[in-house]
Amino acid sequence: MHSVIGRRCFCTGAPRPWLFVGLGNPGDKYRGTRHNVGFEMIDAFAESQGIPMSTVHCKAMFGQGFVGDVPVFLAKPQTYMNLSGESAGPLAAYYKLPLNRVLVFHDDMDLPCGVLRLKPKGGHGSHNGLKSVIYHFRGNREFARLRIGIGRPPGQMDPKAFLLQKFNRTARERVLSPYLQPACKITQ
Repeated sequence: MHSVIGRRCFCTGAPRPWLFVGLGNPGDKYRGTRHNVGFEMIDAFAESQGIPMSTVHCKAMFGQGFVGDVPVFLAKPQTYMNLSGESAGPLAAYYKLPLNRVLVFHDDMDLPCGVLRLKPKGGHGSHNGLKSVIYHFRGNREFARLRIGIGRPPGQMDPKAFLLQKFNRTARERVLSPYLQPACKITQ
């Protein structure tokens, strides 16, 4: 794949690129579900920055552009959540990005709905998508994560059913409205 960014950013003194990977599941069946909030954040970010997500590259819907003068690659793996590393690993390798230039967007039931938490590195926290990413980064956990709070299931509801349930309007607004600030600050 020829990179528009490559021609512009790999000269002396130019800002280093970032890879933003949103975790989720492909297909209409999963669109709008809590588990797909990583995809939705990437879509919202891409739209806000005018970056088209129209290419398929390394098993991901892919886009590239700039935030100011900082090059960004955006990816939504099409491998299903539990195999997300099959896309994220090859993308980071293809663009020769150190893992400290990778940010993974993912849902997190341990945070209240709408709360965002940026972690510079860490474990998988029982998140199967993150387990796959870590595995395909050869066990390296030195990449950033934007944890997107989706809250806990109510009562005795099965967590898997909760993850695959669509957001109601209020929860959707709470989750997606604050997305832009943390991602834009990362690129600075």
